[in-house]
Amino acid sequence: MNKIDKKNNGYIEEHMYIFKYKGLIRKKIIDYKFNQKAYLHRFFEKIILNDKKVCDFIKSYDIIIPVPINKKKKRERGYNQTSVITSNLASKIKNIQLKDDILLKKEAAKTQSLLNKTERRKNVIGAFDVAKNANIVGKKILIFDDIYTTGNTVNECAKILRQIGAIKVGVLTIAKD
Repeated sequence: MNKIDKKNNGYIEEHMYIFKYKGLIRKKIIDYKFNQKAYLHRFFEKIILNDKKVCDFIKSYDIIIPVPINKKKKRERGYNQTSVITSNLASKIKNIQLKDDILLKKEAAKTQSLLNKTERRKNVIGAFDVAKNANIVGKKILIFDDIYTTGNTVNECAKILRQIGAIKVGVLTIAKD
């Protein structure tokens, strides 16, 4: 199952997700993200790379950017789950460039999964920054994240990318809640 949602609000033009966030996929994402099972990146990459519709969606963009996590969380987890997947996708899909150094996560934001919808919206406002050398003027940017719940995180990322010159911003997620 994969589905594209066209967006009429915010800064995102379209969002493709591969699964609903339930059952086995929910368990795999939780294990990958929170239970030190970094090897599961291969499971998700294989699903993405074997789906022509998803690969064509990715190819319609110039740059893929993983949603960043803050330095403290990366140290604790040992990896950024979205960055691991995007680096492998970019190496296997032609004409998509990985830029994992454009968006930066500030330290102050709380973990989104522990908050309600209202708190999530407030929590991500100003939670991201952009690198000084970022140059994406006139580019089509694809943001990659593992789960789309409220869309607040990716919308905040998209807002920043639009402000520095992206002409189109889309989102690809493994699952949608």
